[in-house]
Amino acid sequence: MNCIIIDDEETARAILVQLCSQFENLNIQAEFPNAIQAIKYLNQNSVDLIFLDIHMPDFTGFDFIQTLKNPPKIILTTSDPKFAIEAFEYNCIVDYLVKPIELPRFEKAIAKAESMSLRKAEDDASSEKVDALPENDLYVNIDRRLIKIDIPTIYLIEAKGDYINIKTESQNYTVHSTLKKIEEKLPTDIFLKVHRSYVINVKKIVDIEDNSVLIKKDVIPVSRSNRPELMNRLNLL
Repeated sequence: MNCIIIDDEETARAILVQLCSQFENLNIQAEFPNAIQAIKYLNQNSVDLIFLDIHMPDFTGFDFIQTLKNPPKIILTTSDPKFAIEAFEYNCIVDYLVKPIELPRFEKAIAKAESMSLRKAEDDASSEKVDALPENDLYVNIDRRLIKIDIPTIYLIEAKGDYINIKTESQNYTVHSTLKKIEEKLPTDIFLKVHRSYVINVKKIVDIEDNSVLIKKDVIPVSRSNRPELMNRLNLL
């Protein structure tokens, strides 16, 4: 993690540099005697972690945090223990170290910072993975070609032996697949299996009568076991 130290006491900065040298994953990029110099540095550079003193002339540690739009992780270092409760109102603050700082306590703070970095990386990776998925697109293999289907245009899927028939607003597609397999690819808030051979787009329902629904011009049977779920999906008056 790339770090900076902000503390008006030279001795305190030297102690932090020495503590950080015990950890291979900590890289001290710079140290500053006041927050103003640090702000200028951060306007042009990014860091993963800041060691920040609370009591500094003219500009306190809390004043400094409030100037940052997207603050990195921060470990507060101070000789005053009374601000601990206030400190943890800031999501960016990882830990609160009271001087003099001992190595075992410092090590725990670094472990917290590393854990937060790992969780953020995992969350970002998960978010990127989800964003990469084309939510409204479905690709089907037909005659060795991958054909893209706009999912909201699908109004009916019918199982026929080893094949399924996908009906859309503009075209029908016969695909070698199972109803269960395609059902797993469809958004559950729109599509519903109403019969062992049919999945319908509930937004395309025209009419419901007894144990059947009218989708476009297709009359589709509704099994007794699936009817309650279908009724729950409808916006009934």
